[in-house]
Amino acid sequence: MMSTTEISKMRKIVAWIIAGLLTALYLYSASGKLFLHPEQMEQMNLGDWRIIIALGEIGSALLFLFPKTNRFGTLLLSSYMGGAIIMHMTGSMSIMMPSVVLILVWAVFYLRTPDFFKMK
Repeated sequence: MMSTTEISKMRKIVAWIIAGLLTALYLYSASGKLFLHPEQMEQMNLGDWRIIIALGEIGSALLFLFPKTNRFGTLLLSSYMGGAIIMHMTGSMSIMMPSVVLILVWAVFYLRTPDFFKMK
C-alpha cells in the first residue's frame, strides 16, 4: 500500500509529465500557425489573427506549465480551447481532440491544486 507521501509525490510527477506534454502540444500548435501551416488559419478566416492567436497560445501554455501561474494558464487555455471547440463545430470538424485536451488541462490543474475544488 502507498503512503500519503508517495501518492503526493506520484501526483506531482504525473502532473508534471502531463503538463509538459500539453505544453509541447500547444507550442507545436503555435509553431504550425506561425511557420508550418499558416494556410489552415486562412481556411478558417483567421489569417489576419494567426500571429496574435499563436502568441496567445504560447503565453497561455507557458503560464500553464509553471505551478505558480498554473491557475492563470488553466483559465486562459480553457478559454482558448472553448474557442477551438466552437471553430471545430462551425467548421463541421470533430470536437474530440480539443475536448480531450481541455479535460487534460483541468486534470493537471486538479492534480496540482486539489484544495481549489474543496468546499469550505
